[in-house]
Formats: sequence, structure tokens, C-alpha cells
Amino acid sequence: MRGIRQLVGDVRLVRGDLLDQGSLISAVERVQPDEVYNLAAMSYVPMSWQQAELTGEVTGLGVLRVLEAIRVCSGISASRSPAHGQIRFYQASSSEMFGKVRESPQTERTPFHPRSPYGVGKTYGHFLTQNYRESYGMFAVSGILFNHESPRRGAEFVSRKVSLGVAKIKLGYERQLRLGNMQARRDWGFAGDYVRAMQLMLARDDPADFVIGTGVTHEVAELVELAFKIAGLDWRDHVVCDAAFIRPAEVDHLCADPSKAKDQLGWEPTIGFEELVTMMVEADLELLSASGGQADESFGPESW
Repeated sequence: MRGIRQLVGDVRLVRGDLLDQGSLISAVERVQPDEVYNLAAMSYVPMSWQQAELTGEVTGLGVLRVLEAIRVCSGISASRSPAHGQIRFYQASSSEMFGKVRESPQTERTPFHPRSPYGVGKTYGHFLTQNYRESYGMFAVSGILFNHESPRRGAEFVSRKVSLGVAKIKLGYERQLRLGNMQARRDWGFAGDYVRAMQLMLARDDPADFVIGTGVTHEVAELVELAFKIAGLDWRDHVVCDAAFIRPAEVDHLCADPSKAKDQLGWEPTIGFEELVTMMVEADLELLSASGGQADESFGPESW
């Protein structure tokens, strides 16, 4: 929390726990928010296999508890409108819900086939958000976000694992970077663009769900090659493929169709793939140079 205060000096921290319904009700009553963004989850997919039950409780049932807190504090029932004005709710859904994709690119109407406990939990939360909107008339929306990255990405996610790995190798702290499935394709965009999309969703007159992504995919191998190139290195001299980092059920190809967001929100990404990777590699080179090779990797073991 100290790091959050350093970034946003005026932020007010109120404690709540997605495993504790009472704490969420108390938080909503205390703050009386106009908008609630639920970005909390067990979001690291490989860890969701190791802690599947906790992932279900947090990523799935946690959404139910937040929605219930909003409903209770707003005085909403099936036959009663909000007593104190409408609290607008945003749920962070995920492209991982598509999993073993039925069509490409993926739209708001593409069927879900999640391939991990994380994806299953997100799918539950997504449908529950729709259910509360339809059953109680709540302003509740889901953004189906594809991979969104920045220099603040956790060190266990492949984008940051690569940018940190490149920086460590460039500065002489490491010699190798171990990765798993290099052929997986993802739709990578800049997190700042996606936060703007969240805000636009809650600013609408009517609640609706939106796919948010760039519509362009790249293989992990492309990400790796570009990141090493930015640092003036040849990735083939340093990358080792390790089967230990392969998921139990792989998601091979995710690609967004953000047409609805463009048409109804006026949203488009502003940062392209090459600019994003450059931003992350340069930020990690600066970070490691200033810290003597130390970076915050507290989220757990790196994996892909």
C-alpha cells in the first residue's frame, strides 16, 4: 500500500476482503462510491492450477460478494430501485474466458471455453455481472480485456518476464532466459489504453459489455525477438525452451475484435506492439541499472 500512496498522493485506502462479505459491505457503506471497479483476482494463470479452490473463491465468488455489497448498500431488490442513486460497477473479465477458441477474432458473442481455473472463475464472474444487471437493473458491466501490459506488470507474467530477463542479460546479471510455449499467440496492448476503456464503459447511458483489445496478435517468439533486439542482443544466444513452463491446458491463440468498443465508445488503442515492448525493456533497463540488479518479483515464480 505504501507504493500506491507514492503514486497517488490523494488516494484514500479502505480495507476490504473478497473472502469476507461483511468487510465489503462496510467498505461500500463507508465510501458511498459513484463507481466500483473490481480489478481484484487470483490473476496469475499457472498459480490458479496450484490454488484452484482459492482462485474460485476470489476470482469467482469474490465478484458475487462485491455485487451483493453494492446491492445491499443501494437498497436494491427485484422490485425496488436503488435508494441512494445508482452505483456503477465494472467487472474485469478476461480473454482467458475464450480459452479453446471457437472462432477468431473473438467478439462479445463468441462462446466461452475456459482452459484454467482462472478462466473458469472469470467466466462465472462475467455471467454473474450480467445476471445482476438483468435481474436487479444494476448498472453493471464487464470489460473482456485481452492482455494489457506496462512496466508495472508483475514479474511472473510473460511480457514482464521477458523485459526483465532481457535487462538482466544486457546488464550482465543473467545469461539465460527460460520460457515455455513460444508459439502461443496473444493480443498485447498498453494497460493505460485499457483503463481509459473501463472509464468509458461506466460513462455510458446504458450498461453493456465490451471486448477490449488491439485486434493484432503476435507469437511469444516475436515478443522475445523484439525485446532482445531493442537491447542490441540476439535472443537465440540466450533463450532456453523449458517444458516445465507449459500449461496443463494451453490457450494457443487469442485475438480481439474491438469493433463494438470503437463504434459505441469511440475507443481505440494509442500504443502499438513495438512501442509497448520498447517502453517495457527500457523501463526495466533503467530500473535494474538504478537498483543494482534488484527488481520487485514478489508475485511468485516466473513462468510461461
